Amino acid sequence: MVVGLLCLSTALPLAFLRPLAAGVTVTTASIGSLLILGTLTVAGLAAQLVAQYRLGRGGSLLSAALLGTPFLVLALTGPDDTGHRVRVVLVAALAPLAAFAGLAARSHEQNRRHSAIREVMDGTRWENAARGERVRIVRELHDVVGHHISMIAVQAETARIATAGMPAEGAERLLGIGDTARAALTEMRRLLGVLREDTGSVTGGDRRPQPDLTQLHELLEEARKASATSIRLILSGSPSALDPGIELAAYRIVQESLTNARKHATGAAVDVELVYADEALHLRVRDNGPGPPRDRPTGGHGLLGMRERASAVGGDVHTGPGFGGGGFVVEARFPLKAPQPR
Repeated sequence: MVVGLLCLSTALPLAFLRPLAAGVTVTTASIGSLLILGTLTVAGLAAQLVAQYRLGRGGSLLSAALLGTPFLVLALTGPDDTGHRVRVVLVAALAPLAAFAGLAARSHEQNRRHSAIREVMDGTRWENAARGERVRIVRELHDVVGHHISMIAVQAETARIATAGMPAEGAERLLGIGDTARAALTEMRRLLGVLREDTGSVTGGDRRPQPDLTQLHELLEEARKASATSIRLILSGSPSALDPGIELAAYRIVQESLTNARKHATGAAVDVELVYADEALHLRVRDNGPGPPRDRPTGGHGLLGMRERASAVGGDVHTGPGFGGGGFVVEARFPLKAPQPR
């Protein structure tokens, strides 16, 4: 009967009380059992360790230490009875271990929770960055492709009106070309409008003319002022007026490369090299910084955006450390059709 009451008094508080209150109650019952009856049941020992574990899991190491102190005192000053001393020493030795086990479980749970939060935040950042890039590409598609389709409609209409003596069938076909171009332009604008809505674009946003390679000097000058570093533009071949989509993609890749150099290679000199060849435009941006650290991801959304831009106009992008592992290099190639001299 007495043993049953001891088990009940030491274990029952764990089910109904908060960790600190349960710890105080269990410790009081255990100390009373040791002092009055000279014994501590297995259930009492287990309850004491569970109470210490709960305190550690709650981060209350100080409380766990204070509640374990009486057992240490009893171990040093208690009666010489061997069985009594063994029980007290056992509790005094195992209580801190139980508390630290609880603390370790708490730390593991917090790390797991923080990792989950970081994953959600990283996913949100990637989604926002991708959405922003899609909005900008939508705007640029409207400007570049829309311009070409509009020119088709205008030229078809001009040819129909300006060509004297054109057969009725030819005039009708030119009229059909103009109507088809205008219908395509309307449909493209409708689709791009849907994309704007899907990506959360705000109507009436930035509508500045899209840049081309003639504006590289201004871009590099802005980058020099922002970073106070040496940035050179190296041109080879015969600069030509290229397809607006290619010029826009090349400009944006240079812009993103300069931003990355300023962010990851502060103070490093940067060379921007354009090679106008007959078959392709070659672009290379390289810095003389320390190079990317081994633990830094190489697939950031900025580099992904470069590849997507190049791919959209038939080009490709390669990135990586410079020669000998120093610095960082971005290389792009854009196939050309029929460049026109500027």
